[in-house]
Amino acid sequence: MKPIAVNDIRKVIGGKIITGPVNWKVEDAIYYTRHDHTRRNSLLFARRGDSINWVAIDKKGPSLVITDKSSINVKEVLPNTTVMQVSSLVQSYWKFINYYRNQFQIPVVTITGTCGKTTTKDMIKHMLSAIWNVHASVSSKNEPRRSFPYLMGIDEHTEAAVFEHGLGNSGNIKHQCMIYQPTIGIITNIGVHHLDGCVNMEGYIKAKEEIIGGIRDGGTLLLNADDQNSKKLKIHNFKGKIVYFGKDAKSDFRASRITYGETGMDFVLHVGPEEYSAFVPGYGEHQVSNALAALAAVHEIGMDLKIAISRLTTYETMDRHLEFSKGKNGSTIIDDTWTNNPTSVEAALKVLDSIGKGKKVILILGDINRLGNFEKKYHREIGSMVAERNIHALITIGKKAEEIARQAMRDGSTANIRMFKDVGDIGNRLDHLFDDQSIVLIKGPMSSRGMIEFARSLKQ
Repeated sequence: MKPIAVNDIRKVIGGKIITGPVNWKVEDAIYYTRHDHTRRNSLLFARRGDSINWVAIDKKGPSLVITDKSSINVKEVLPNTTVMQVSSLVQSYWKFINYYRNQFQIPVVTITGTCGKTTTKDMIKHMLSAIWNVHASVSSKNEPRRSFPYLMGIDEHTEAAVFEHGLGNSGNIKHQCMIYQPTIGIITNIGVHHLDGCVNMEGYIKAKEEIIGGIRDGGTLLLNADDQNSKKLKIHNFKGKIVYFGKDAKSDFRASRITYGETGMDFVLHVGPEEYSAFVPGYGEHQVSNALAALAAVHEIGMDLKIAISRLTTYETMDRHLEFSKGKNGSTIIDDTWTNNPTSVEAALKVLDSIGKGKKVILILGDINRLGNFEKKYHREIGSMVAERNIHALITIGKKAEEIARQAMRDGSTANIRMFKDVGDIGNRLDHLFDDQSIVLIKGPMSSRGMIEFARSLKQ
């Protein structure tokens, strides 16, 4: 955080100093009860109903407590703590956020989408970091409550920032955009996810649309030209610049001649009349799509495309994102346990279509969560996808995933199909399937430690 004088904060939010010193600077800011207070020189927003531990706060003093409590017992407040009283904590909080965000005239990129958010974010950070000091959200830790601390992570040395949006319910992205105030917004794709919080696909698409209204005036929106659901987004009121990426002919950043290379994907990038040979580590056309979005973003920021393309080749793919390893009995294990939704399953199956030719393909699929009332529908659709393919064995784990197996059977799959209630029931019952001709894809929900550990146990 860029240090800010206590008196400057008082002027911004119109607060009243009740007690404590003012001749010092705030170097961190949190919302009391939502975030951990770990640093000295911190600002803490405390609601009128919060029970405040003045002793703990003072130990990390100097501290500034901003609160809308109507009565404060000054005798409880210790000497290293400054108390600023405001009439509305919510209004003061947003005044402070706007004030702090406006301290920085830097490019801020935010990303949403069903799949590819974290990868695209990390690609952007990796490319830009070659020349700039970049601040970014951590891994896929994208919950709305983390947005305020992430904003506070921008300081006077930051030259660009890139953040991932979390979406559990409608309103989440809007809230985060109010904090980040992005200059560039990206929607990687819109598949099926979080239908429990958004009711149905229409609600989910509408929730994704929130990023469009959250981009700063004069900003840029990046959209996937190949994605059918992205075509349903209401963009007619967006006043900024729209850049499309994809294989579609209308794409401003277009990929052609996509082929599987060693450890990744080769493709030709078309930008206007220019063509560039490019490579992105990681398998699948979806990875090329992520790369196109990332390249379009850094180009919009001002990075030379040749430098960006060169930097992209050194990007390190994330753990458990179609991660290839040697496994039991010489098999090949593809660990894709980072996330599990219909879009990511389909993308993984398409990768297998290319690299699994002539191999014994074994699918180990777990439950897909957060599908609301459409749970059975989408599990069955995956079962039909499996039945269309030459699969040696299909293993499902979990009650919901049983629908995948049953639908595959109904559709006439010739795979050896087995269903397990829990990953702990498997033991070594599958070991006989694995040999040097086997390629094993394992996908399960991110929240399932059991599936993650099981995937790890299959690797050498």
